[in-house]
Amino acid sequence: MRPRSASGPAVRTAGAGREEQHPGDRTPAPATGTPGPAPRPDGRAGRLGGCGGGGGRSLLVPLYVHPDVDPAAWRALERAAARLYGVVVNVADGPGSSGPDGAFAAAAGRLRAAGVRLLGYVDTDYATRPVQDAARDVARHREWYGVAGVFFDRAAAGRDRLPYYRRLERAARRGGARTVVLNPGVHPDPAYTSVGDLLVTYEGSWADYTAAAVPGWTAAHSPARFCHLVYGVPGGAAARAVARTASARGAAVHCAVPGTPPNPWQHVPGATAEAA
Repeated sequence: MRPRSASGPAVRTAGAGREEQHPGDRTPAPATGTPGPAPRPDGRAGRLGGCGGGGGRSLLVPLYVHPDVDPAAWRALERAAARLYGVVVNVADGPGSSGPDGAFAAAAGRLRAAGVRLLGYVDTDYATRPVQDAARDVARHREWYGVAGVFFDRAAAGRDRLPYYRRLERAARRGGARTVVLNPGVHPDPAYTSVGDLLVTYEGSWADYTAAAVPGWTAAHSPARFCHLVYGVPGGAAARAVARTASARGAAVHCAVPGTPPNPWQHVPGATAEAA
């Protein structure tokens, strides 16, 4: 699905179009571990102690709304710069093809000036998109919007697709990407920890997040390697619970937004708004 903003170009939901996946591309690794503490609406998360992932630069924000449609949302991110791991720049399911969008370029410039890491959105279509096409998007994002990294969306999760993502990472690094984020949206084969800097191992609803399981292999890796993206989060207390729960489940980076499909990511995270 490719929702359009009220004006400006199309923007894609993080992981949008997952119904288009190829059979087996997103089969998660077996969840041999146990479910982590379930988040509570009162802001506590089971047996957790402390805020964990809720502090520092812990928020990865895929804000998929045009700056002319919701300038306040983009300004809120500037004010919350100290909380942000990064912001995903998604002009039109990528950087677009006809030159830079002036509003996005201006918003990106303000975020860079505030010290925010910018990640260019690149669709991998579950490892079926030609590497050279994806690499072209990386170069355009860097040239047009000054991004420092890349957010590879609609990533496959199976071990047989791993060589594709290794080639893609090499191409992105050659193109100047200092940070590489891969979004399978589920726990992929453990070998995917050899690719990039950050893996999005959960993308889904708050309702499903409460019962999500974490495979045991993740415990062998730093929490800084993992991110959870959660939508349909009902209010600030629940957003804080997502932060605590992500930390308890071994993910130092997260995002919790109130929006729902088809484009939940057109909203500023509640925790970001509070920080702003």
